[in-house]
Amino acid sequence: MSSEKLCWLDIRSAGKARQAIVEEALHQRIDGIVAADPADLEGLPPTVTKVLMPPAGKQPASYGSAGVVILAGDASARARAAEAAPDVEFGRLVEITDAESLDAAIEAARTERWSVLEFRDPTKIPLEIVIAAAADAEGAIITMAKNTEEAAVIFGCLQLGSDGVLMPGRSVGDATALKATAAGGTGELLLVELEVTAVAHIGMGERACVDTCSYLGKDEGILVGSHSKGMILCVSETHPLPYMPTRPFRVNAGAIHSYTLADEGRTRYLSELRAGSKVMAVDTKGRTRTVAVGRVKIETRPLISIDAVAAGGQEVNLILQDDWHVRVLGPGDAVLNSTELRPGDRVLGHLPTADRHVGYPIDEFCHEQ
Repeated sequence: MSSEKLCWLDIRSAGKARQAIVEEALHQRIDGIVAADPADLEGLPPTVTKVLMPPAGKQPASYGSAGVVILAGDASARARAAEAAPDVEFGRLVEITDAESLDAAIEAARTERWSVLEFRDPTKIPLEIVIAAAADAEGAIITMAKNTEEAAVIFGCLQLGSDGVLMPGRSVGDATALKATAAGGTGELLLVELEVTAVAHIGMGERACVDTCSYLGKDEGILVGSHSKGMILCVSETHPLPYMPTRPFRVNAGAIHSYTLADEGRTRYLSELRAGSKVMAVDTKGRTRTVAVGRVKIETRPLISIDAVAAGGQEVNLILQDDWHVRVLGPGDAVLNSTELRPGDRVLGHLPTADRHVGYPIDEFCHEQ
C-alpha cells in the first residue's frame, strides 16, 4: 500500500467534452488517463500515465502508446500479452460480486502490479477485506468510483484507503474535484501569536458546543472569532478536567454569532452548524483537516469577552462561555483557561485576509466592530 493516492480519470464515456476534460486533467496533474481505444491516448504528454482498458473479452490489435494495460481474465492471457509487449505494464480488472470474486480480488491485489477493482454492491466491507489482506503488497489497488463522494470513502477506507481511484470524467470539473478529494486534508493555515488586551464578563447569552464525528488531538481545535478577519484557536475537550470526563470530540466554541472556518474556504456562524455540517479542525502547527459535525449544543450560559491584537495591529475578539474549563491554545501547545487570561498573555489565532459575503471570501469593503 502507498500513502501517495493516485487519481485515474476514465474518459471512455466522456463524449464530445473529451478534449476539454483531458486538458483539465493534465492541468490538474491527474496521474492516469484511462481509455478503451489506444488512439485516445495518442498525443498525451509523458507527465500522465496512459492506461488502456479495453472492453472485457476484447484484445486490441495494438496497445499504441499505452504504458499500462488493464485486462480481465486469467493470468495466462496477461502473461502472453506481457511477453509480447515487454515495455508495457499489465494489470488485472476484477469485478467483485460474490465470495469467489472477492478471493480473486485479494489474489490480484497481492500479486499484480496493478489491480483495478469494481465492486457491484455499495458496501465497502469487501474493499476493507482486500486492503487488509494486501497491506504489505508492492502492487497498487485502483478502485472504481462513480463520483467524488464515493471516492472520498474509498480513499479513507480502513484509514489506509485504496492506492488510487478510477473515476469517470463526464464533464469539466471532475478532474479538479477528484484531485481535491485525494488530497484529503485541507492544507495548512498560518497561525499567529495574539496578545490579549482585555478580558470582560459580559453577562448571559447563548453559546455553542460543537461535537464532531472525529476524535480531536490535544493540540487541535477549531478557529472561532467575532469577526471574519480574526479568530482564536479553541481547543477540544481532550485535556482532563476535575469535575467531568474528557470529551475529545467536542469544542466549547463560543457565542452563537461567532464565525468558524468550514469547508470550501467558507466561514459559517456557529448557529448555522447542524449534524452533517463540515468544519475545519486546526492544530497548533497550522495543519488542517475537514471534520463532520455530529451535533451542536446551544445553551444559555454566562459569557466572557476576550480582546487580542496581532503584531500588525489587527484586532481580534472572541466571546466564550464564562467558565474555567473553557480553553484556548497558546504558543508551545499551551492550554489556557479562558477565565484566567490576562492582558499580556499570548494566544494562537488566524487572520483571514478576505471579507465575507454569505460565508464566501470576497474582495470588498467591510468594516466589523
